[in-house]
Amino acid sequence: MDEAAVREENYVSLMLEDHKTTCWGCGLHLVLESYSPIFKCGWCGAITDQCKTLRKPDSAWFSWWRRVRDRLFVTILIIFMLFVICTGVWAVYPAVFSISKFCGIFHCLLTSVLSIITVSSFCLAAFRSAGAPANIPWGSYPIVEKDGLENYTYCAYCSKPKPPRAHHCRSCRMCVLDMDHHCPFIGNCVGAANHRYFIAFLISVVISCAYVFLMTLYAGFHVWPPLEIRNLALSGFGIGSAASIVKEIVAALASSALLLSARGLILIYLSFASLSVEIGLVVLLWQQLYWIYEGNTYINQIASHNVAHGEKGWQNLLRFFSCPYSVYRVLLGTGNAGKSQDISSSKLL
Repeated sequence: MDEAAVREENYVSLMLEDHKTTCWGCGLHLVLESYSPIFKCGWCGAITDQCKTLRKPDSAWFSWWRRVRDRLFVTILIIFMLFVICTGVWAVYPAVFSISKFCGIFHCLLTSVLSIITVSSFCLAAFRSAGAPANIPWGSYPIVEKDGLENYTYCAYCSKPKPPRAHHCRSCRMCVLDMDHHCPFIGNCVGAANHRYFIAFLISVVISCAYVFLMTLYAGFHVWPPLEIRNLALSGFGIGSAASIVKEIVAALASSALLLSARGLILIYLSFASLSVEIGLVVLLWQQLYWIYEGNTYINQIASHNVAHGEKGWQNLLRFFSCPYSVYRVLLGTGNAGKSQDISSSKLL
């Protein structure tokens, strides 16, 4: 009987030892009813995921490659923007000033405003911090208050607490609040602190590309040499004649393109470049505005599918762009505006 009792006591003690763990947030020892790799502390509210605490740090070569890649993309984008601004003004201004002096001055002013907005929003999005989490006390029970780390997780890369809706960026080597994605073209993450500037940059580039495309088409129409189509009047009607007409027009365009000056060639390049950039950025801007409308971010949607992260609606867009309360009342109605303001204030608290 004594041997059986000793075996039972050892078995119970081993089971309790297997389910005993420590909270990383407050340092309290916890005893779980059953083994679970993910659990939440009842005191500080920190979430422990034992599967994510054994990650190896990135190698020095990997970090170096990401930094070089980001700087290369940023340099290429800056050179491209300056090229479009300078060559666009040089190639278009003769056609614009030929209309009237007022149109020429208006074109120069509008180009300057769009250029300043685009470059300034790019600099704010690229060189401003994406949103680093605030330093809070953790690791010891006396300094951690009740629910002081509510829904916080532990970042194995930074070795410190990570707030909800924050993610670690391996390129920036830091945790970013409300991280949407890491954009190599700005060499920075898109997060809580610079997301608005990133959207402003996309909007300004979309408007600028549309303006560049229209102005290059207008200037190219005046610069392009006259087309010489000889057999167009002799062609009849039918599928064969239509094909021959198309061939004649293409041949005339190709022959006249050889007579273009340097200004005409630049206008052709700017029109195609602005159109391609316009299509790509319109898709990206629509995607960004859609996630803001959904009250979510791109990386959160990828990390957790079919999980609602917040209330979706137009109030998210108005709140994102810091619209005043009067705009809330006009666009959403008095009841919805008050509800939206309460939700936003509760989120801040």
